[in-house]
Amino acid sequence: MTDIEIARKYSKKLPKIFEVAQKLKISKDYVECFGNDKAKIDYSRVKSNKCGNLILVTAINPTSAGEGKTTVSIGLADALNLIGKNTVLALREPSLGPVFGIKGGATGGGFAQIVPMEEINLHFTGDFHAVTSANNLLSAMIDNHIFQGNELQLDGNNIYFNRCMDINDRALRNIVVANSNNKDTKRNDIFNITAASEVMAIMCLAKDIEDLKRRCGNIIVGLNKNGQPVYAKQLKAENAMTILLKQALKPNLVQSLGGTPAFVHCGPFANIAHGCNSVVATKLAQKLSDYVVTEAGFGADLGAEKFFDLKCQVAKLTPNAIVLVATVRALKLHGGMAKENLSQPNTAYLKEGMRNLIKHLDNINNVFNLPCVVAINKFETDSKEEIDLIQHEVSQFGAKAITVEVWAKGGKGAIELAEEVSKMCNIKNSFTPCYKMNDDIKTKIDKVCTKVYGAKRVILTEQAEKSLQVIKQLKLENYPIVIAKTQYSLSDNAKLLNVPKDFDMTIRDLQIRNGSEFIVALAGDMLLMPGLSKTPAAVNMTIDKTGKVEGLF
Repeated sequence: MTDIEIARKYSKKLPKIFEVAQKLKISKDYVECFGNDKAKIDYSRVKSNKCGNLILVTAINPTSAGEGKTTVSIGLADALNLIGKNTVLALREPSLGPVFGIKGGATGGGFAQIVPMEEINLHFTGDFHAVTSANNLLSAMIDNHIFQGNELQLDGNNIYFNRCMDINDRALRNIVVANSNNKDTKRNDIFNITAASEVMAIMCLAKDIEDLKRRCGNIIVGLNKNGQPVYAKQLKAENAMTILLKQALKPNLVQSLGGTPAFVHCGPFANIAHGCNSVVATKLAQKLSDYVVTEAGFGADLGAEKFFDLKCQVAKLTPNAIVLVATVRALKLHGGMAKENLSQPNTAYLKEGMRNLIKHLDNINNVFNLPCVVAINKFETDSKEEIDLIQHEVSQFGAKAITVEVWAKGGKGAIELAEEVSKMCNIKNSFTPCYKMNDDIKTKIDKVCTKVYGAKRVILTEQAEKSLQVIKQLKLENYPIVIAKTQYSLSDNAKLLNVPKDFDMTIRDLQIRNGSEFIVALAGDMLLMPGLSKTPAAVNMTIDKTGKVEGLF
């Protein structure tokens, strides 16, 4: 059966969502049902002194061969519940960009899925639309202000805030707005994908509705003609934006096919944003369970780094255990094996590709000082010799590599991993972020690039240096950083797989996100609006007269 067929068949046996909320001891007064299978939870009214163990699932640098990080996250949570550990999932919402682009859906696979799979991958409860609307309302108010006389003297050449849309569309990377007979209102603009927007980041990091409104008001929309910052609150936009976002700020509750409650909320990408689900959802999950399984986007150099350095520092979270996902196929691809040959056993290519896994393991253990177990997401074509090799190589670094088969078996395929993770949570760790908040921006970038990526040096372009001066003038150097770079390589060059040597990292620009309170460093040629491939996933999707969808995943 396909993923969607499995989801449709086995989700029929699951309890209704209000029963899932009851299982978590959430009062029915705090549950807003969207049908029988999904709900919004009023997080502000849930009171608890509990603070569950926080387990992060991350991965090696992703490849076209696949790693299955979300699938392993879901399977692990199911397994923890099977061994008697009260466990909740805290995941990101999928973006329509990848759903209709290359990746497809993002709700796991096989018997390790969250449901309703189709709705979560599409409009879900409307959170992404709310973020897009709030974002574009502010953009409309910026251009309207300029059109109506420009009392704040906004400089059209220095507008920082961009429009957004939750679809991959490269044609919107450069546009002209306010194109009318009044030349003073005409300016260049760009669209970012919604997952990379500042409003999405604000939603992820806001602790409550007042904090959300404060952050929306603090967005720097651009500079005036005297070079001074202009804020969204000067346009009186923060209340209207918050009205559009107030319902979306409530975490969404769904469940896995194994019956594990799952808070699925917000969805920033890790290659161009900070790659973590919302703080309110994570903390709500910790209040309601003994173990929380969450994930961060793409490889550990992106999602995990930002989880440790940004989310944990901002929200005062301490992770208890880390799971690093890899597949034999992906490691052989990193080792130089041709994609069409990956099903053939080959320990030579595998051993070479192991360098990528070991680099991430070393970062987690020795840069961030956290315990880590490797999860080998098993494929039918994996040989015993290949599995043994991974386990041997990992053991040389004092860690374990455990095989999981969650796609085929659900939680039953990750029992050994669950037992190991629960043991790790009982051991106090010495979690240390890569940089300190009081480091200056250059130091933060240098520490991540050299320690985590392994770069020889960091080069800031003339434009990046110019932007850095603005950041210094505004006294924003205490903000954490988000480095936007390719997910496929530790470097800023997508073609340099495995563990590149002696490479430079080029930061072409720095962007201020004053509402979300971080600085984005654009590395290499990374863009904030992806494009569609020659044959996007959208062309293979069908729907019949009954509304039945095929090809969504």
